[in-house]
Amino acid sequence: MEYRHTQTGVFLTRLNRFVALAEANGETVACHVKNTGRCKELLVPGAKVVLQSSFAQGRKTPYTLLAVYKGNRIVNIDSQI
Repeated sequence: MEYRHTQTGVFLTRLNRFVALAEANGETVACHVKNTGRCKELLVPGAKVVLQSSFAQGRKTPYTLLAVYKGNRIVNIDSQI
């Protein structure tokens, strides 16, 4: 699968099942989290994450959290349901 408009960031916290905060480009941004599961072992403060920009109008968050680095591996958040 090919993703466009991606960048790395740093996971900060999860506000609820659907929204997380991450740091990207020196600012705190809200991210949609597709996986509503806990992902407790993956989404830890300071973890490197992959974010995808969204340009859709009416969207509540400007980014989607796609993946997180676990050691030297990258884990797709969608596959962890």
